Formats: sequence, structure tokens, C-alpha cells
Amino acid sequence: MDKIKIELALKPLFFHSFPQEPVLAAAFPASCQFKMRAAAPADLIGVAQIIAESFHRQSGVLKWLFPLLRLGIYEDLRHRFASPAPHHLCLVAVDMTSEDTASNIVGTVELGVRFSDSWMQAGKSFPYLSNLAIHPKYRRQGAASGLLTACEKVSLSWGFQDLYLHVLENNYQARQLYFKLGYQEQKVESHLNIVFFRRSRQILLRKRLNAT
Repeated sequence: MDKIKIELALKPLFFHSFPQEPVLAAAFPASCQFKMRAAAPADLIGVAQIIAESFHRQSGVLKWLFPLLRLGIYEDLRHRFASPAPHHLCLVAVDMTSEDTASNIVGTVELGVRFSDSWMQAGKSFPYLSNLAIHPKYRRQGAASGLLTACEKVSLSWGFQDLYLHVLENNYQARQLYFKLGYQEQKVESHLNIVFFRRSRQILLRKRLNAT
């Protein structure tokens, strides 16, 4: 990772206070391998790296573009974290068994409140998950499930009873995880770009949250 180049682009970053920390602490026992917490300024480079590795290939031409893609992700994160939105946060999963405390971030997810543009529910707000990404070394070990559970707890603390996310139709591993955790298909989205460019369709998933 080109840490030196990215660190030169760092600017002062403002993170909102995170009163949900007690909610997360109560949801996961101290014996858990992974701890879920709000991202801190020092985490941002690692978060951008994990997202970039999860959603962009590092082969062919993309190998040379990867540093720019990663920097773009970092700037997008920095902009969102500096915004005054009261209901937006980035969570990270950290490996509590790792001896290297400087690089023990193994996964990340963002949670925010969006507003429906549907004519039936125009203006209705709902919590929405995005950028769920896990380091390849830590996949299928519970980090993703832990981050999703943490988002459920926070959504409930915000007063919501449902949680939404999108998944690509051809992302079978992710769909299997979401269905296992209780998400249900809400809507299969299709448009002309999918037909002409043969892109995978997006599926909107919804989970009814249980306060207990």
C-alpha cells in the first residue's frame, strides 16, 4: 500500500461523536475475536484499502489505476465523515488477537439514513447499509456478520425497525450471507444499462429488526 503518497494528501478530519459505542459494547462479549467500533481518523487509510481491494481488481490496466481508485475512495469517505449528517457512521471490525495493533482492521461498513423516492412512500427515511468489505484473509470468519449485527443494533437505537441494503444478483456468497442473517428480497431493480451492457442486476434486501 502506498501509505506515504496517501498520507501526503491527508487533511484535518472531523469525526462526529458516536454515542452508540455502549450499544456495540453490550452486543459483543469481550471474548469475541473481532471488536466492532466507530472508525477513527487513523483508520481511514486502512478502510480505503479494504474497500478498494474488495470492489476493484488489481490486474491488467486496473493494476496501475488502483492507487488512484483507492485515493478516490479515501476522499469520498473523508467528505462524508466531515458532513454534518447526524445519522451516518462508518464501522470497522478489528482483530483483537492481532499483535500488530497498527493494522488490525479487517473489515468495514457504512450505515446512513436515506429517503425514499418511491411515489408510495415519498420522503420516508430508512437506514441503509453500504460498502461492506472484509479483508480477504478474514472472510468467512464472522467479521461480516459482526458488522451487520452492529448496524442492526445502531439502527434500533436510532428508532428504526427495518434495515436495507443492495446486493448484486451475481454475488452469490454475499446473498447467501444476507439470507442466512434474515434479509429478504424486497425488489429486483432493472434498467436499460443492465440490458445493453449485460451488467448484473441489483437486489434490494430488507430485514425486519428484532429489538430483543
